[in-house]
Amino acid sequence: MDGYHLTRAQLSAFPNPETAHARRGAAFTFDGTAFLALVQNLRSPLSSSTSTIYAPSFSHAIKDPVENDIPILASTRILVFEGNYLALDRRPWSQAAALMDERWFVEVDFEVAARRLIPRHVNAGIASNEVEAEKRVWENDLVNGKEIVEKRLPVDEVIVSVEDETWKDMGA
Repeated sequence: MDGYHLTRAQLSAFPNPETAHARRGAAFTFDGTAFLALVQNLRSPLSSSTSTIYAPSFSHAIKDPVENDIPILASTRILVFEGNYLALDRRPWSQAAALMDERWFVEVDFEVAARRLIPRHVNAGIASNEVEAEKRVWENDLVNGKEIVEKRLPVDEVIVSVEDETWKDMGA
């Protein structure tokens, strides 16, 4: 779903561009209508003339989406969408959610999420240091998380994300 972030140029065209950039990642900073169009297109009946559909990706190097970067072949039978707003009870997200066969939600404690997000923001270049990253986490990411939790559609499965020390050495 990151490919549906509005570009930095689009955020700069907002009435308050400073807020739009600071809140990048909030639902209003995504092109939900384009995401809905993708899901609708993917739900169209297959035929012998069905061609590959392309979805955008997101480049952390350029900090913007890359159009038509992810090919979805007509032979693809299972698609997994991942993103914060896939079960948000607000249009157009709820319309896209209604087209999905199942909706799963990964639940994580906000303190745990903050501990995970701070180094991620620094490593991805979203923040230049841990202090800046922590500010972004509490003023943006977890504000978004609260909206997601409070305005979530019913889901088929809830997966509780926990810290599991047995996975720590798997990345070595």
